[in-house]
Amino acid sequence: MGHLSMQSLAWGSSEIDWCEANYKITSSVAEFWNTISNALFFIIPPVLVYLFRPYARRISRGVNVVWALLVVVGLGSVYFHSTLSLMGQLLDEIAIIWVFMAALGLWYPKRYMPAIFHRSRQWFQAFMLSLSLFTSCLALISPAINSIVLFILGIPATTLLVLELKRCGSQRVYNMGVRCGFMWLVALSSWISDRLFCHFWEMIHFPYMHCFWHILIFLASSHCCILFAYFDAKEEVPDANPRLRFWPCDDYDLCGIPYISFHPLEPSKLEQKIY
Repeated sequence: MGHLSMQSLAWGSSEIDWCEANYKITSSVAEFWNTISNALFFIIPPVLVYLFRPYARRISRGVNVVWALLVVVGLGSVYFHSTLSLMGQLLDEIAIIWVFMAALGLWYPKRYMPAIFHRSRQWFQAFMLSLSLFTSCLALISPAINSIVLFILGIPATTLLVLELKRCGSQRVYNMGVRCGFMWLVALSSWISDRLFCHFWEMIHFPYMHCFWHILIFLASSHCCILFAYFDAKEEVPDANPRLRFWPCDDYDLCGIPYISFHPLEPSKLEQKIY
């Protein structure tokens, strides 16, 4: 294991190499543009921490764990693309798994929880933490397991998003869900295109499709987390009247950063809503 660890730290030790030419911009960074295209992973999460302060106080401070883990994903991706090392690949992929697990632990709807958890969020989160540790250990033994786990986790996440959007009565939230799904599809197409059609992109001198993957998958994943935070708030504190907002200008959904604000109903209006 010690020998394996030393090998995994070596630059170029990963079997994965993306379409962008290596060390073309600088001799110290293997894939320059793939590295700096992770910028959103460092810029947006601190803003989300600020915007979600009311949510953290009222519902769960665990939301900040998700934003922190997105930064860790960015760090892992930067390390991976700048070195193309196996350790960088593992850190990148394992961090993504932890984002999935943390999000499911925070926002998996109680009505869908297995009976063994008795709809207890704390027990379910403990289970997700144990599962995260277990899959991380397996991934260190066999890196190929990461791809299998990510594929498996993507199925319940997508299914839950569709089910929750069908129950949602807000057109603004629904539209954001549609945009989220569209960005995910384009991101996946960019990833596949970089892997399978590299020769074409090299021929037209644009081997940067993986950069679009980084940008779009961050937007899709962060938007998805915000949507689930909204669904959970509607379920847990309906009297707080949670609403989806956009910063810095709430009038333009496409140009803002989404967040959740609370607008408690007046007693008379709350009574009308209940009855």
